[in-house]
Amino acid sequence: MRLSARNQIPARVTAITRGEATANVELDAAGIRLVAAITVEAADELGLTEGSEVVAVIKASEVMIGVK
Repeated sequence: MRLSARNQIPARVTAITRGEATANVELDAAGIRLVAAITVEAADELGLTEGSEVVAVIKASEVMIGVK
């Protein structure tokens, strides 16, 4: 798979919570928790299960930063 997105993070699926239309896919990216909201159809087509090795591709028009 070749993509133009530069923010590609290897991760492992740790949990999948399926709703009627959306699946929340929890990922472990080197100890950092990420959650992707994708369609249930996409989760099924990708064959995602707990333990699947995936690549999180982050494409955003803006990134916010906060400090304490």
